[in-house]
Amino acid sequence: MDIEAVRTFVAVVDTGRFQDAAAELSVTQQGVSKRIATLEKVLGVRLFTRTGRGTQLTIDGQAFLPHARALLRAEERAMASVRPGRRALRVDVIGRRLGPAALLGDFHRARPEAELDVVTLFDAEAAVEAIRSGTIDASFRAVTMPGRQLPDDIGAARVYDEPIELLTGPAHALAAARAVTPADLVGHRIWMPGLVPGTESTAFYDDLAAAFGLTIEITGPDFGTEPLLDTLADSRTLATFVGEHTRLVWPADHDLRRIAVRDPTPVYPHSLVWHRDNPHPTLTALRDHLCSGRAHDADAETWTPTWAQRGRNTHDHA
Repeated sequence: MDIEAVRTFVAVVDTGRFQDAAAELSVTQQGVSKRIATLEKVLGVRLFTRTGRGTQLTIDGQAFLPHARALLRAEERAMASVRPGRRALRVDVIGRRLGPAALLGDFHRARPEAELDVVTLFDAEAAVEAIRSGTIDASFRAVTMPGRQLPDDIGAARVYDEPIELLTGPAHALAAARAVTPADLVGHRIWMPGLVPGTESTAFYDDLAAAFGLTIEITGPDFGTEPLLDTLADSRTLATFVGEHTRLVWPADHDLRRIAVRDPTPVYPHSLVWHRDNPHPTLTALRDHLCSGRAHDADAETWTPTWAQRGRNTHDHA
């Protein structure tokens, strides 16, 4: 069914005459007549009868009218659902327990009127393709891994350097420490079974291990966060790294310890990535919010991989 023919039908009803409907729709009167004739042919009924005072709905026209109005409302809702500024901003946060989700949550608290659609895409390449295709508006990523470069139509801004913490059980040798240095971790087993080769997080931790002579193990199946926490709680030798804003919940008797890493502090370089031609106004607001408010303490000595060392708060592609 031609939606323009339906729109024309409703215009004729509302104005009362084909001529007035033509003026409202900026078409000729002949064009209005052809649209109505086509619609009547599709429906197999007469919608109007002509009178000396204009047009009058037939019984079938009266029956069709509320459905025609519903079709036009549905069209408007469909258009609004994908129109920049009218639909929710779709943002990939990688995982709902991770730091990017906290950053997006801060933005929502600052701008509660902004509609957000939060999604999780694990793979960076899939996220970039989703941005280019318009499936999502933005993604939080560490850009760029060695050997990779963002396409020219993708923009990126370094928005937050998230400190990395050590997580241990109560029996671990470092459990009582308030802070440790990377040098203190040499010889200790850091277990991160969730790292997947080829991802930006694995590239970050590979470089971290190489820079400070650490042992980071990814052996064994990844059964998820809860089994990892259970293992750490009972272990004297295993520890893991987590981001400062990674949300973790464990039973009280686990007595796990989150320990700051200092001198230098490894920081995970979160960037917001988006398509340069995306006009969504909430995207601009999100970029401005992130670039203005979440920098790491400038006085702290930090470390991050050389491939991630880009000027902060720029819109250059990495």
